[in-house]
Parts: sequence; structure tokens; C-alpha cells
Amino acid sequence: MNTMNEHTLTMCDSVVAQPPIAIRPAVPKAQPGGIEVSWAKHQDEVRAAQKLRFDVFVGEMGARLNTPVPGHDVDLFDNFCEHLLVRDQATQQVIGTYRVLTPVQAKRVGSTYSDIEFDLTRLRMLRARMVELGRSCVHPEHRHGGVIMALWGALAEFMTRNQLDTMIGCASIPMLHNGVVSGDVAASIWRQLKATHLAPIDFHVRPRLPLPVDRLDNTLAVEAPALIKGYLRLGAKVLGAPAWDPDFNTADLPMLMRIADLPSRYRKHFLGA
Repeated sequence: MNTMNEHTLTMCDSVVAQPPIAIRPAVPKAQPGGIEVSWAKHQDEVRAAQKLRFDVFVGEMGARLNTPVPGHDVDLFDNFCEHLLVRDQATQQVIGTYRVLTPVQAKRVGSTYSDIEFDLTRLRMLRARMVELGRSCVHPEHRHGGVIMALWGALAEFMTRNQLDTMIGCASIPMLHNGVVSGDVAASIWRQLKATHLAPIDFHVRPRLPLPVDRLDNTLAVEAPALIKGYLRLGAKVLGAPAWDPDFNTADLPMLMRIADLPSRYRKHFLGA
């Protein structure tokens, strides 16, 4: 789930106390299609992921980033996250990435990224076993199901290995449509998903900078981005109306996915159960 942008950090609700979780990344694994999945072990590998993120978010999406490392998407959360990498086995180029902020690390940094965009008060009872997924992207020449499935498989394994059960994040909808910057697409997708995939009210969150959906055309016959549709197939729910992220030129939907809600076919595929 894509997460973007920084502001002053404040923790908007308390975290349930628990002993620190000893995070255990897996060893690199070869996948069908000549790709390899691993967790970054040193700074150079993280930099490779940040370079891919910059190329996608700035080069393709037109994001405006204030980054301390030219040509790389770097923010203050990166040093607290685990970074998942997919490489082309032949070239060893990083072609896909996610970052994962665990509950313990979220306490150390002072919040999740999603706390910046949304008031997550109603999720406070989930935080002890909740990770945040963010900065997901895939190289444009490798946007096929194999890379995404490899990333999701490694994430599911990470969650179960470390006894975590809930994932949150901000799923981004580009504001650029047919060459024009507009929120109409995001408003239309929100209208559709509100009717079909809205979480129970107990989990609703509020955007801190709301997209003005009531003043936009929400009647467009558009589909959600492929990544959002993929999350929904995995049992994810939308937690509320989108926030506007002016730096990344996106509307961000808050989403939540729980391991227990994985459909049986995906549970078998990812977890062998």
C-alpha cells in the first residue's frame, strides 16, 4: 500500500504495550520468471529501492519531493522500516519494493506514516500487531502479476513468521487523468468502493486533508488502479474517504487488510494453509 509525504509527527493515540517483536527476515528466494525476493540487509540495498521509488514517483507521477539524497526518495521513516526487494536475477536490478513499519518501530519513530494523513484513533486496539505497508512500486518494464505476487507472498510470510495479523496503508489514486489534474477519478472510485468494500464503522478513519469529494464529479465510469483491485481481492477494506496528497499528486485511500480475511485460495497460495 503506497504511503507518501511528511509533516510534523505526533502520535494521535496510544499503543498497546507488548514486548518487542524479534523481527526475522527470510533468506533470499528465487521465484518463477527469473526474479528473486529478499529483505534489504544494508544501506546500499535500501538506496536501490529508494532510487526505484524516485524514478516511479517523480519520473512517472510528477511528485515533488524534498529529499536529502538527489535522485532518491528518502524520508524519515525509511531508517525505521524493513525494505522488501524484488530483483531481476539476471541483472540484480531492483524492480519492485515495499517498506514495512512494524509496531515496535512505529513506537520508536512516533507514528506511522498513515497517522500523518489520517486520524487513526479507531485503530488503536489493533496497533500491537499491526504493520504499515508503504512506498510500493514496480519498475515499468516488469509490471506483471509475478512481481506483485512475489512481493505479497513475502509479506504474508513475514506477517505470520513474526506473529503479526493486520496491515494498513494508503493506496494512491493519481490525480492526473487524460492530461488534466483532477480529483474526479478519485471521487468516482471512492463512491464505488464506499458501496462495496467499506469497513465496519468501528474501523473508520478521517482524512486530515480531505479530498473535496462533494465538490467533484463522482459519476465517471472508471476502475480502481490495479494495486487497489488486488488488495480488494485479498480481502482488504477501505477505512474512509480519501485524503489529498499534493506533494505526490495523488488521492490516498486508507486501507486495512487482515491475515484472517485472506480468501482461502490466497491463503493456500501464500501460506500453504
